[in-house]
Amino acid sequence: MKQIMATWAGFVRDESGATAIEYGLIGGLVSLAVIGGMTTIGQWIRSAFVAIATAIQPA
Repeated sequence: MKQIMATWAGFVRDESGATAIEYGLIGGLVSLAVIGGMTTIGQWIRSAFVAIATAIQPA
């Protein structure tokens, strides 16, 4: 049991992978923001082109 507790304590003190995990989380959040922004901008651009096409069509 002492060895399990010592191993667990070693994992808790070890911070070598923390930076990689933080960068992974930051990258994931940035990608979600970019995807959300592009989706919104894409819908706005589509609406603008549909409005332009509708205005040009009768002419």
